[in-house]
Amino acid sequence: MRIQKKIEVYGDSVLKGIQVNPENKRYHIDNNIDIEGIEKAHSLSIKNFSKFGCTITKGFSLIKNRLGKGEVYCDAIVMDYGGNDCDFNWKEIAEKPDDDHLPNTPLDVFVDTYHKIICLLKENGIRPIMTNLPPIDAQRFFDWFCGGFCKMNILKWLGGVESIYNWQEKYSKAVEEVAAETDTLLVDIRGAFLRQGRIKRFLCEDGTHPNTEGQKIITEAFFKFIEQSKNQGKILI
Repeated sequence: MRIQKKIEVYGDSVLKGIQVNPENKRYHIDNNIDIEGIEKAHSLSIKNFSKFGCTITKGFSLIKNRLGKGEVYCDAIVMDYGGNDCDFNWKEIAEKPDDDHLPNTPLDVFVDTYHKIICLLKENGIRPIMTNLPPIDAQRFFDWFCGGFCKMNILKWLGGVESIYNWQEKYSKAVEEVAAETDTLLVDIRGAFLRQGRIKRFLCEDGTHPNTEGQKIITEAFFKFIEQSKNQGKILI
């Protein structure tokens, strides 16, 4: 009989299972990531502490607070950050397109904070596991988040809509680099999407949140990650 391992998940709305309701155009939880299937197949107990709009700095505070209170009882923690960190205040950009604007979490702070979280988890005997970012559809993202502002000014600052995709990709690559530098296991969610092609089929109207079909790809990425870890002789948790 296998001993059940305990996993906690910390991240943003992607692993929370947030989607856009096609009828009222509002965000709601519709999580079709097959957590139960993963638990049963691999004798795991998974608790999800992901939060809508969470950045890595907020996530770090949450993990530290729960550790400090002795509320963390797990063998491994899965982390999914970057999507909100790389985002900007589009209203301010539209109003002042000639100014410099920083993302919610500058890239260097993002990388440094991930290093700190990983060190903290290892010090507490918890295995860190990272996920990279699912790709976005830049045009849908632009239309959704910038539609109520002066698009001409935002484009002046951006230089082009595809800059949104390229900037988000930088954060995903930074996650991969941190994982390599710290010898941390990585779930390749981005690769799972890109291998499908025509990624907009798997994204909600906002161009960033995976829809139900996209969430199935995330499930497959986790199953593949676990199987590959076992086949390579790596201790998952």
